[in-house]
Amino acid sequence: MRFSGFRVIKEALTGHKGWGKLWRNCTPQPAYDFIIVGGGGHGLATAYYLAKVFRKSRIAVLEKSWLGSGNIGRNTTIVRSNYLLPGNQPFYEFSMKLWENMEQDLNFNAMMSQRSIINLFHSDGQRDAYRRRGNAMHLSGAGGTLLSADELREIAPFLNFDNARFPIKGGLRQERAGTARHDGVAWGYARAADQLGVDLIQNCEVTGFRREAGKVVGVETSRGFIGAKKVGVAVAGSSSRVMAAAEMRLPMESHVLQAFVTEGLKPTLPGVITFGAGHFYVSQSDKGGLVFGGDIDGYNTYAQRGNLPVVEDVIEGGMALMPMLGRARLLRSWGGVMDMSMDGSPIIDKTGIEGLYFNGGWCYGGFKATPASGYVFAHLLATDTPHEVASAFRFDRFARGYVIDEKGVGAQPNLH
Repeated sequence: MRFSGFRVIKEALTGHKGWGKLWRNCTPQPAYDFIIVGGGGHGLATAYYLAKVFRKSRIAVLEKSWLGSGNIGRNTTIVRSNYLLPGNQPFYEFSMKLWENMEQDLNFNAMMSQRSIINLFHSDGQRDAYRRRGNAMHLSGAGGTLLSADELREIAPFLNFDNARFPIKGGLRQERAGTARHDGVAWGYARAADQLGVDLIQNCEVTGFRREAGKVVGVETSRGFIGAKKVGVAVAGSSSRVMAAAEMRLPMESHVLQAFVTEGLKPTLPGVITFGAGHFYVSQSDKGGLVFGGDIDGYNTYAQRGNLPVVEDVIEGGMALMPMLGRARLLRSWGGVMDMSMDGSPIIDKTGIEGLYFNGGWCYGGFKATPASGYVFAHLLATDTPHEVASAFRFDRFARGYVIDEKGVGAQPNLH
């Protein structure tokens, strides 16, 4: 449903009492053809594309809390497709194309803003590596520009170019990258899926998988048993705990990643900027706050909060990059629990249990992957074959030696 500007103004002046709910508050049916476990961005996108693109019905999304309560609402909102390796770059470029048409497709304002991303380099060797990455981006159609230090000064004169330890010599810019409103993405997919008949069921935690003759026939939940022909799990940082209920041990660990936002400032940053001599990335929100993050905390946890040493490390990286950051007051911080795979890349695959499918291990790349992750997971559930841009994201790649180990994609924890 589309609204005129007059209607929006009227609602603003009358307490928003005329707006209806974005989606139905569904109760579980006895059985579905497809159950998606996880009501975050990836799970909601999967349900939407299952219904919209693959014309499937009898679909339910089960969320243990409220829709969007996990990592989809606890990230730094960066959207980009500036990867190098053939296992990653086509996938993220596919995701970027979906991002560029998402608002029209969903008829929902996700506040997509393609303000660019600039990855800084600080040495000749790093420049050559970024040139190689830029060439890979061009081969996939993602585009990109290698900027000299002088060109970069015109765009971001506030950077610490003459840092004695990490002088800034230039950067790799992807003009089509940028940011989106994380909550808007979740709400848009939820509303669109609901309009296609998908049941969105909140406060429904999956506690187990029921199997008959080795095949999954449904899930045990806090609201009783729900039957299903196929079950897809997309629960971000809870992957290991949920899949343990199916007696599966995943090749990943759960870590918290902290993010931060400052007080609102006048327009300052031209887009997203990343520090090439440390893990620090920053953008500016539509409200003016500088939104930034860095490395994961060094211990395993399921708590959505972090510790002070990582706060100090992130701030140090930011100060080395742009000393003016020291004059801004920090407004708040938060943490998201992420599953870090052994090679920093995700898994989207059928499990060894018939009827059970998995999507997880997104490391640092979860938000930007949202639309493509949902699309290719829906493709897998609907056809039982991997989508061509996700064919490398298999469980057995570690055993086969086909790891997708790309520096900067994600950390590699020590798995025991």
